[in-house]
Amino acid sequence: MYNLEYYLGFVRQLHGLGIHVLAIKDMAGLLKPEAGTMLVNAIRQEFPDLPIHVHTHDTAGTGVASMLACAKAGADAVDAAADAMSGTTSQPSLGALVASTQGTQWDTGLDLNQVQAVNDYWEEARGLYAPFESGQKTGSSDVYEHEMPGGQYTNLLFQSSQLGLTGQWSKVKKAYAAANRLLGDIIKVTSLDCVRYLKAVSFGLTC
Repeated sequence: MYNLEYYLGFVRQLHGLGIHVLAIKDMAGLLKPEAGTMLVNAIRQEFPDLPIHVHTHDTAGTGVASMLACAKAGADAVDAAADAMSGTTSQPSLGALVASTQGTQWDTGLDLNQVQAVNDYWEEARGLYAPFESGQKTGSSDVYEHEMPGGQYTNLLFQSSQLGLTGQWSKVKKAYAAANRLLGDIIKVTSLDCVRYLKAVSFGLTC
């Protein structure tokens, strides 16, 4: 159902409506490097002048690789987060992207030392808010199975712990995956993401 032709057809519809920028929003972090290359390259070939902006979450840990692949395939902009705030259900590391593209045709032009200086601030700030975090310690590639959006993942993790289900998190994720299949693999977003999604569909692409 959600194959390359599906997304290209969606882009054609949006382009026909006169969009100025195409936003690819990968809210669950499912866009693998090879898939990102195929998708962005196909869109770029058909719409050479349409700016493409890619947003992803790093739940599985493939975010940096996927954003580099999208950039090389023709994306004009990709999202990232300060290193201290990156990874897991956040965006991929800005510092890693800057360092990985230095000296190449995709060089961001950002000074890595300045990026690290800004990151020093966020590293300290994050420590102050540590008591309020969801409890997620690492990335998890089972996102490819349950397809949970980043915001929903951390919300459900926190809620599960509050309900005394900390030791059953893996079962909660499997139940989520089963419910998703039963409901027909629907578009899944958190309440805040719903607002973003409603805005995005008027000018972008959600995948």
